[in-house]
Amino acid sequence: MPDAIGYAAQSATSPLAPFHFQRREMRPNDVRISILYCGVCHSDLHQTRDDWKGTIYPCCPGHEIVGKVTAVGTQVSKVKAGDRVAVGCLVDSCMACDQCLKGEEQLCRNRSTGTYNGKDRITGEVTYGGYTDHIVVRDHFVLKVPDRLDMKRAAPLLCAGITTWSPLRKAKIGKGSRVGVAGLGGLGHMAVKLAVGMEADVTVITTSPSKEADARALGAHKVLIATDKAAMRAATSSFDLIIDTIPVPHPVMPYLHLLDVDGTLCIVGAIDQLPPFHSGLLLGQRRSITGSPIGGIRETQEMLDFCAEKNILPDCEMIDIQDINRAYERLLKADVKYRFVIDMASLAKEAKQAA
Repeated sequence: MPDAIGYAAQSATSPLAPFHFQRREMRPNDVRISILYCGVCHSDLHQTRDDWKGTIYPCCPGHEIVGKVTAVGTQVSKVKAGDRVAVGCLVDSCMACDQCLKGEEQLCRNRSTGTYNGKDRITGEVTYGGYTDHIVVRDHFVLKVPDRLDMKRAAPLLCAGITTWSPLRKAKIGKGSRVGVAGLGGLGHMAVKLAVGMEADVTVITTSPSKEADARALGAHKVLIATDKAAMRAATSSFDLIIDTIPVPHPVMPYLHLLDVDGTLCIVGAIDQLPPFHSGLLLGQRRSITGSPIGGIRETQEMLDFCAEKNILPDCEMIDIQDINRAYERLLKADVKYRFVIDMASLAKEAKQAA
């Protein structure tokens, strides 16, 4: 089996450190990818620190992967060696249930296989993610990176991008739609860019007046300060969709007041509890609260193509893999605008030391 090198956590309390392991042998429907860039998602931090319980150690994270094809299996025709490709949060699913058959592999009835901290459907081996030099993935889960997309900045589209694109598409957001974005972090800034690209009227809803300039620089048409009671009252019933990207417990009642008839509050942040609210806020104007994970493979490719067409890319800070633990500490302080991306060429330092 091919040797690989990456960075992994050996326990919930250990820092990420060089990790030598072996990738599985290629199957007829597999693609081998040399990883050039990998985004750093907040869920990487949660998994390595076992915040959600169930982490399998060693844990090698990374599910925002961009690279180039180096080899393909005998049954692969969709990509070839040298192609610019990407891998998101999934590397496999049952491909037979109703959800998989309609292109919603993330909702696989038999549980999709995560890019990391999952188990291979054939061998049961633990999957290791993109903080590595290469990866082997079933061809169906390999996405094409359009030539117009800057590979250095494209990686976060594979999670932050699709997580916010999916609810926008399902809500049929377009010209004239009124979209609110609650929170302006990695997910929020992508929601703003994508909604603006769809020609919606976009408002950032934030408790921090200091974020107004950043919100407008990202393309937001308006900024609503959630702590301004008069402004919040004036905005009652003024949104068709609010994408709630806030990653910590917070009251949702103020946002429900902002929804118009048939409006939807879509929660995409992973939070463990929501404060109670009165159901009359839903009943009175037929409002809804929903959640949304990532999208399926077809939808993710659609998002990549749209971003290439509209020149939409995340705002990124490039780091070396050796700086990942410091990046995690900064993530906890929300000290990044707006996503870290690892230049995987920095792994060459570890390879030289191992030689």
